[in-house]
Amino acid sequence: MSVRVEVVYVNPDGSEQQRQQVLTVEARELAMETLGLSLSEGKALLAGVQDRVVAQQVYEHLEQRRVCPHCHTRYTSKDSGGTFVSTVFGRVAVPNPRWNCCSCQADGPKTFRPMRTWLDGQTSPEMLYLETKWASLIPFAKVADLLKEVLPVGDSINQETIRNHLYATAERIEQELGEERQLNLFEGSEEDWEQQPLPDGPITVGIDGGYVRAVHKQGWLEVIADRSVVTFRRDEQDNVPAAKCFGYVQTYDDKPRRRLWELMKSQGMQENQQVVFLSDGGENVRRVQEYLHPFSEHLIDWFHITMRLTVMQQQTKALQEERPQTGTEISKRLDSVKHLLWHGNTDEALDRLQDLLIELSLIQASSATAKKVADSVTEFETYIRNNREFIPKFGERRRQGETISTAFVESTINQVVSRRFVKKQQMTWTMRGAHLLLQTRTKVLNDELDEVFRRCFPKFRPGPDIQRPIEKAYPYLMIDSVSEMRGSVAKSGSLTMRDAERVQGTSLSCRFHPAVRALVPKVQRQLSASGGNDAGARLRSSSHHHLSLDPNLRSPIGEADPLVSRLYGLLLASRRNVYKGLR
Repeated sequence: MSVRVEVVYVNPDGSEQQRQQVLTVEARELAMETLGLSLSEGKALLAGVQDRVVAQQVYEHLEQRRVCPHCHTRYTSKDSGGTFVSTVFGRVAVPNPRWNCCSCQADGPKTFRPMRTWLDGQTSPEMLYLETKWASLIPFAKVADLLKEVLPVGDSINQETIRNHLYATAERIEQELGEERQLNLFEGSEEDWEQQPLPDGPITVGIDGGYVRAVHKQGWLEVIADRSVVTFRRDEQDNVPAAKCFGYVQTYDDKPRRRLWELMKSQGMQENQQVVFLSDGGENVRRVQEYLHPFSEHLIDWFHITMRLTVMQQQTKALQEERPQTGTEISKRLDSVKHLLWHGNTDEALDRLQDLLIELSLIQASSATAKKVADSVTEFETYIRNNREFIPKFGERRRQGETISTAFVESTINQVVSRRFVKKQQMTWTMRGAHLLLQTRTKVLNDELDEVFRRCFPKFRPGPDIQRPIEKAYPYLMIDSVSEMRGSVAKSGSLTMRDAERVQGTSLSCRFHPAVRALVPKVQRQLSASGGNDAGARLRSSSHHHLSLDPNLRSPIGEADPLVSRLYGLLLASRRNVYKGLR
């Protein structure tokens, strides 16, 4: 018995229009290797269905566009044409005719292509997505082999095509980023920040660097990688967001501060939230994080301090073999320096390093080993002196359970850089290529690539219909009850964003948050200047207000009380009621 697979075209009324055969599977002896469809048969089935679905979609679209919307006259054809589009299930031919414009349209061009309204490329977004995602994780050639193996893409795909598509996607990400963020450019004032809701737990940002090989034996490219972690959410019902990372080539990127700022904003950062930056103290890294947040704390991580001290201790072992007493004494002094730095006593630590340099200067002329130790101590002393203001009391922070090291970033360096750029296999990169690949790779690791494609292609994989309570959309309102105006249907509990969008209007019985009530004097002065007199008194004496929400749920408008509209306008202007979940 053979199996025949057909595509059936169905009219809107449910009646059958036509059938087309796609694949016939001949009868064969049953065995494990013949069970079901083979890979080649599955690919042929997908390719056949794709061809017929695309042909029907294009036919219906052209039929709908065939008549002039003004005079209802059918357009005449100028010439036929077509283009090939690479999709996930094969390369399909898409008709792209040219039609003569209707005689009722005297102005403008004489001909047009009706498919131009949507046909703006030769690769479908689904295909671009798969290419970008997998090329961000494994080498380009391996991606081409993988897609050819499991999908009916034929020989139209190769590693150069995949590389170009990934770079094009990364360029879109770069264009969305905006301009570089300037120093000390904070939104609002200290009074505004004090009026913000209580922030979530501190955001800890660890920044570290790595290296990848440059092309044409030009040395190495320095790559900066970051990992941002939110300690906890103030609202226990909210999940703590997953840690996020980003990366860039230090000598290529011209907006690293904007990149870091947008990363923290995507995690719900507020201007009154504590942010702790941990880095190795390098000048390039320090410039990225300085003056980026009004309540930020900048620290040198303990890992890089101990790493340098460990290297010097290894050097003293060779000195101990040459000069046992001197080498042992220097090793003990380095231990004491480590103890002082652990407790944040940088002044005394610098004094002991100076004494150690004086002692080494007496013997380094006659000892190459002592000279090597002296050079390392000199470099370490300069490092501590340049970063003395960023060295905290590590011991105290450790006892309080606070982060003191960027060790958690080391795994990010391996994840973002080493595993894809494969330094062990001698892969070489241009600055542009490495930087653009870092952008798509971090989007994949942060699980944000879907959102990138949805912004570029609005109909791409619609996201889940997440219901978000109005209380979160308007954190400055304490909702008592909610009712729908259409049909006067009362609702119990929280009204969701999706519910509110389905109704023409929504009535809320609510009280104002104390932070809002604190702004009453300012609003009252504004209303008095514009002719109002007792609006502020009415707010203070009234415990409840009735509001209606506009369709896009951006600002409630008071039906009876003009103060409500003015008050929320003030809040919107100061951006204090922009809830992070709506970004």
